[in-house]
Amino acid sequence: MVKGMARQLDSDLWIIDTLFRGKPGAIASYLLTGDEGLALIDVGPGATVEQLLAGVGAAGFAPEDVSHLVLTHIHMDHAGAAGALLQRMPQARVYVHRHGASHLADPSRLMSSARRIYGETMDELWGTMEPVPVDRLQVLEDEQSLRVGGRTLRALYTPGHAIHHLAYFDAERRVMFPGDAAGVQLEGSDFARPPTPPPDLNLEDWYASLDRIGALDPVALYLPHYGYVGAVTSHLSDLRRRLGLWGELILSGMRRNQPDEELAHMLAELTDAEIAASNPPDAALVERYELVSNYLMSAQGYMRYYRKVHPELLV
Repeated sequence: MVKGMARQLDSDLWIIDTLFRGKPGAIASYLLTGDEGLALIDVGPGATVEQLLAGVGAAGFAPEDVSHLVLTHIHMDHAGAAGALLQRMPQARVYVHRHGASHLADPSRLMSSARRIYGETMDELWGTMEPVPVDRLQVLEDEQSLRVGGRTLRALYTPGHAIHHLAYFDAERRVMFPGDAAGVQLEGSDFARPPTPPPDLNLEDWYASLDRIGALDPVALYLPHYGYVGAVTSHLSDLRRRLGLWGELILSGMRRNQPDEELAHMLAELTDAEIAASNPPDAALVERYELVSNYLMSAQGYMRYYRKVHPELLV
C-alpha cells in the first residue's frame, strides 16, 4: 500500500507531496476543499499517481470526490497525471490554458518529445501521460474566474516559463498559486532558482509575468516546487535577478561556442555555491534542486531562446 503525505496549511488547504522519485519536498499538489467541490492545483507526473491519490486519502478525502483538476501548465511534472486521475475521479474536470488544451487531449507529441530526451528513463521518471477526454476539458482565458473548493481563483496568463502558463490568484486572501512562473524555492531554503527548460523560455515575457504577479501584492505564494513562500517581494526580486544572471552567463558561453554540457557545468558551479552560501550545508538540498530543475535542460532553454529570439546577440 502506498503511503500518502499531506499537510494542512489552512482550514481549506492541504499540500500533498507526490514523493517524486521517492524524494520528499520536490513536486507538490495543492488540495482545496469547500462547497464548490474538492480541487487539486497541479497534479504531478503520471509516475506518481498512486502517491497523489494516497495523499488525498491522507488528508481525509476520497479521490472520487475531487471535482476539479486545475493546471498551471502542461509540463509533465505538473499535468502528467491528469488523464490517469480522471479514470479514478469520475466527476472531475481539467482546467487549462487554451495553448495547452490540445496537448492534453492528445499527448502523443509531448510523450514522443520526452522520450527523445529521457530515453530509457522516461517511464521511471514521468510514467505515461494519458489523454484527457475533450468533454472533460475546460479552457481558461486570462482574467477568467474559477470557483473551486471555497475560493474564487482568478486565472492570470503568465508566460515566460511556458506559453501555456496560468497563475491563480485568490484576491480575498491575497495568495497565489503561481506554478513555475514564480520559480523554484524548496522548503528549508530561501534560494529562488529559475526553471528554464526548452522550448518556451522567453525572458521578456517572464519579466512581464513577474511584474504582473508583484503588482497584485500577494502575501504568500504556494509553489509546486515546493511549498509556502511568505517573503514574496524578495523572492520575486531574487528570481528576476537570477534569470538575468543566468542569461548573461549562458550568452557569454554561447559566444565562445561552448557545448551545452559545459554551459550546464558553468551554471552548476555558480549556483550550487550560491545555494551553499545562503543555507546551512545540506547536500540533499542541492540534489533536490537539481531533481526538479536540472542544469542541462536549464542551459538548453537559454540556448534555444537566444537562437530563436535574439540571434543578433550571438555575434
